[in-house]
Amino acid sequence: MTQTVVCMKWGDRYGPEFANRLYSAARRNTAGDLRFICFTDDRAGLDPGVEAWPLPPINIPQRVAWTPWRKLSLWRAPLADIAEGDVLALDLDLLITGPLDDFFAYRPGEYCVIENWTQKGKGVGNTSCFRIPVGRYSEIFERFDSDPDAVLGRWRIEQQYISDTIPQVYWPAEWCLSFKHSIVPPFPLNWVRAPRLPSDARIVAFTGQPDQDAAAEGRWPAPVHKRFYKHVRPSPWINEHWR
Repeated sequence: MTQTVVCMKWGDRYGPEFANRLYSAARRNTAGDLRFICFTDDRAGLDPGVEAWPLPPINIPQRVAWTPWRKLSLWRAPLADIAEGDVLALDLDLLITGPLDDFFAYRPGEYCVIENWTQKGKGVGNTSCFRIPVGRYSEIFERFDSDPDAVLGRWRIEQQYISDTIPQVYWPAEWCLSFKHSIVPPFPLNWVRAPRLPSDARIVAFTGQPDQDAAAEGRWPAPVHKRFYKHVRPSPWINEHWR
C-alpha cells in the first residue's frame, strides 16, 4: 500500500532544499511505496520525486494568511486527489531520524499528533507531525473556511483549535522529540555538552530557531540579550539525517 506524506512550503522562510531533504529522508525511512506531496506557491528547485501541488484553497484573512493557520487547508476533503485514507503531514523544520512506517500502522483511521512538549498533560497537540484521516474530520476545515474570524476570535493558534474540536491520539513520546526542549541540555550544561540523539527517536522538530543547518554547526540565532542561555554546541549527527 502506498504511504502518502505531505508538506507545505510558502514564502521564502524555507528554500526548496528543506522540502527536498525531507523527501529524501522520508524515502530512506519508508519500507514500502511512498508518495510525497509538497503543497507550495513555488515549485522551483523541487526534486523530481516531489509531487508539487498548488496550496489548497482556503478562506483565510490576510493577517494570518502565511502562518500555521494555513495548515488547516490540509483538512479539506478531498485533499488534492485524495478522497480518503491516512496522510502523514510533516513540517519542513523536521529531521527524520528513524522509520516512518509505524506512523501509518499506529491507530489507523484516527487523528494522531505529537503531545506538545511545553504543555504536557494539557490536551494540546503539536502539529509539526500529524496524521490526517482524509474526510473524517473535514469540519476542521469547513468551520474555519465558513467563518474564519469566529475561529480566530476564540483560538490563538491552529493546533489549539484542532485539539479542542476533535478527538486526538498522541504518538508514542519517544518517537517525536523537540531539539530545543527534548535534546539540548538545559542551561548551563548546554555550554559544555553537545546534544545527543536518542536511539529510538523517529522525528526531531526544529521549531523556531535554530534550523537544522545552524544547529549542526552549533549556531543559535537569537537576540544578543538571550545568547547567554540560547546556546548550542555543534551536533554533526544532524547532517547524517538532513540530506
